[in-house]
Amino acid sequence: MRQNKQWTGWGATGQQAQQHYLVEPRYLAGGGDLRHVTAYLRASGWKDKSKTGGPIVFDSPDKSVRIGYDPFTQPGGWTVSGKQTTHQDAWHATFGRQTPVEIVAGITDALCKERKAHAPNVWEPLQQQGWETERGQHFTARSPDGDAFVRFHQSSPGQAHWWAGARNEHGRVWEAMFTPTTPMHLVQAFSTALADPQPVLRPLGHIPPSQRIRTTSVSVLPSQLSAWQQARITAARAATWARHSFATNRARSSPGARPYATSDGRRR
Repeated sequence: MRQNKQWTGWGATGQQAQQHYLVEPRYLAGGGDLRHVTAYLRASGWKDKSKTGGPIVFDSPDKSVRIGYDPFTQPGGWTVSGKQTTHQDAWHATFGRQTPVEIVAGITDALCKERKAHAPNVWEPLQQQGWETERGQHFTARSPDGDAFVRFHQSSPGQAHWWAGARNEHGRVWEAMFTPTTPMHLVQAFSTALADPQPVLRPLGHIPPSQRIRTTSVSVLPSQLSAWQQARITAARAATWARHSFATNRARSSPGARPYATSDGRRR
């Protein structure tokens, strides 16, 4: 319980049940297994540019977005960067090393999917889960326990800064920042994952030393962990196939009008 390690494996290969914990709130659960993010990207057709023993690097199929994880630098953690395109300015988002992978996946999964038609609302998922909002120097939403926040400040037109984070009794655990040009549907995807009340799974020895978290002990077979991981990969592959199939059929029905994906995930 005193350890605070980055989880990098799904368990041993045998069929002996292993002790894991369901941890809540999720924003204090620690980093988690990096493959929760990377396996989904790979199954969605992203190119793995990582080098053995080096940082993790993935490029989107159209090379407009790069996702990286670097544990070797300070403060280290996740970076998500979008290049400037015809329809989107360059943008950048960072997440501290101890940001739970399930929360990081909110934005990385969204980059692999079609953008929804409705206008994004960053605050809605938070308010639905009972987060309180306050207006001061910044507009802030706080979790019911006060240990996580999302903050917005517009210093001038076109300069809307978003940042978020979580803390326990020992201080700040992680922080996330988004440049003003970050597509709003991605910030909403992040806030949705952040406010999700569902606990996340962590193995024995990877529970942060905090009195602010609640844990439920569960016994899990390695085959169960593999099945859960595979279900996520299968869902990513199915969504990617459906998206490509739609694009192909649309191109065939509209000669000379070839759809392409923009950096914010929309097809034009």
